[in-house]
Order: sequence, then structure tokens, then C-alpha cells
Amino acid sequence: MYVVKNLIVGCGLSGIVMANRIANELDQEVLIIDSKDHIGGTCFDYKDVNGITVHKYGPHIFRTNSERIWHLLSKYTDWYPFMHRVLGIIDGIEVPIPFNLNSLYKVFPPQKAKELEIKLIKEFGFNKKIPILELRKTEDRDLNFLAEYIYNKVFLGYTLKQWGFTPEQLDPSVTGSVPVYISKDDRYFQEKYQGIPSEGYTKMFEKMLDHPKIKVLLNTDYSKAKDTINYERLFYTGAIEEFFNYKFGKLPYRSLDLQFRTYDTNRFQNAAVVNYPENYDFTRITEYKYFLNEKSEKTVLSFEYPQDFEEGKNDRIYPILNKENQAIYDRYLEEAKKLPNVYFLGRLGAYRYYDMNRTIAGALELFDSIKK
Repeated sequence: MYVVKNLIVGCGLSGIVMANRIANELDQEVLIIDSKDHIGGTCFDYKDVNGITVHKYGPHIFRTNSERIWHLLSKYTDWYPFMHRVLGIIDGIEVPIPFNLNSLYKVFPPQKAKELEIKLIKEFGFNKKIPILELRKTEDRDLNFLAEYIYNKVFLGYTLKQWGFTPEQLDPSVTGSVPVYISKDDRYFQEKYQGIPSEGYTKMFEKMLDHPKIKVLLNTDYSKAKDTINYERLFYTGAIEEFFNYKFGKLPYRSLDLQFRTYDTNRFQNAAVVNYPENYDFTRITEYKYFLNEKSEKTVLSFEYPQDFEEGKNDRIYPILNKENQAIYDRYLEEAKKLPNVYFLGRLGAYRYYDMNRTIAGALELFDSIKK
């Protein structure tokens, strides 16, 4: 029988940040359990036999505007500065993604591209981000033509593969996360701080958990271990519906079948990530040696095939946000509020499409509320 003040279920990003803060700021003991055989959740990475750092669950590029978050993580890692640039194959042409003014000149003749650029800036302004569904509402004939082109060439096919729904069937926050960018800025993200931990995410997590007050148990399923642990506070980062034994029904998720391949070549593609909205069944190819500029005569790629989450077969990765699923989650949330000293956080606990920055922010916001 374990007796512990703080129990954290899930040794992913939110659980690690919460444990780190409780141990370092409150000087309290923490037990973290996770059903996986490694720490870090879907941010886990490792060095392969070729000396290339591979992200087991697909690419993770850290970025934030928060000095607090950046400086917290920087205590446990040096950073390799990395400005993420994504290409998409549209009509066989490599085009910057998100679609921006540079993309415009890649796919249209110069005169047509110039006309559209002038109209876009006049209508929306320069350096502005416009969700595709908003751009489609424009009444200008030329801009409407452009909106339909981008919608069909960039968004529709990719969204159908990624989510199994059209853009209109999803919460606006999903399609709005990759807007049309009226700018010459080719970066995928514009945050002040961007980079990859120089020794990888897993090494950073190991240092964050290296504290005498923190104990980690892997290969430990909460449903089987909960009766053997006494705790004062519980932080649950798993699926909220699983915690409540699915009493209001299951929440759907998308998962990924990541197929890794090693090629005997220095470089395979012209960017770390290349999207394929129109071709093939996979959504994108990631080439991992780009992230830390690692040198090897070989290269490691992952091909991403989205699929529905199935219990026992794959991992919950992306909550599917729409009104119907939100209504189910809200019922679980009301149930959660009845439990004293039990907190739900992270992408699965909050049923939100969080990136790493927002995941950490959520953990810190919760920590701030409980330390008072």
C-alpha cells in the first residue's frame, strides 16, 4: 500500500510539470504512475542506432510567448533554436504552409498572384491571420476564388484524412489553428521562443523529475492500482470519461498509425515536415534529423496515417471537438466538480486540442490555484 500526499496519473507533459512544481515549490511528495513503459507521454523521444533523435509519436516543436514557461523549461535543458517551416505538396508543387503570400506566387502566375495579394491586404490588412472558413465568406469574386482554391487544395483533403470530417463539421478552433497568413513569413509558428531541447525531450523530462520527493511508477494502470494507493490529492491526466467508467458514454478521439522508415540517404525532403493534402493516404512525412541538425549518412522518416482511436489498439491523441462531443464532456466536467481534491488536466483530462505550450500553461494555472 502506497501512502502519498499527491498522486498524479499520467507521466506526460502536464503530469511532469505538475510534479516538478509541487516538489520544488511546495516541498511535497509526489507519486506519478503511468501505464506506458516510458515517461513523457506522446512527447517521448529517443536516439536511434544512427544517432538521430526520433519522436516516437510524431513531431513536437516547442514554442511559447510565455517567459515563465520558457525560463522554467530552460532550467532543465539547453535549446537548439529551431524555426519550424512546413511545406505542402499542392498540384505537385512545394508550397509554404500555412498558405501565405509566398504560397500565392508559387501556385499562380505572377500577375494573378499580385492582384490577389493587393486585394487580400486591402480587405484584411498585412500580417493578419484569417481562418479559412472566414475567408470563404468574402463577397469579392477574386478573393472568393482564392478561398475556394485554398479550401479545396490545402484544407479539405487534409482535414478529411486527419479528422474524418470536413472543416465545417469541426469546432472552429481546429481549422483556425492553421489560418491563411497574409504575410511573407514562412514560419509555421510566430511565437517569441521556439526550439527543440538540445538533448531531446526525454532528457529534459528526466531532469525535471530528478527530485527526492518525486517517485515514478511505469507500467502501472490506475484502474488496477488505485485501491493500493492512499492519497490526499489526485491529478488525473488520462481520459476523463475513463475515470468515470464511461457513465455518460465514450468521447471519440483520433489516433495515428506512424510508420517509420530509414533510408540510406543524407536528406529525403526539403523541410522537416511535408504535408500531402491531395496525394496518398498519409497526411505528412516528418524527417527527424532536421530538428537538431544531426549528421548521419542515413535519415529517419515517419509517415502519418490518421485513424480512429480504438481501446487497446492505439493511443488517444486528438480529441474530436464539435458540439455533440462537447456536450458529453460537459456532463463529465459537472461530475468532476463534485469530487474534492481531484483535478483533471492535460489534453485528455480537459478534452482539448492543446499544444505543448497550452498544456504546460494549464498545469501551471492549476498549480497556482492549489498552492494558495
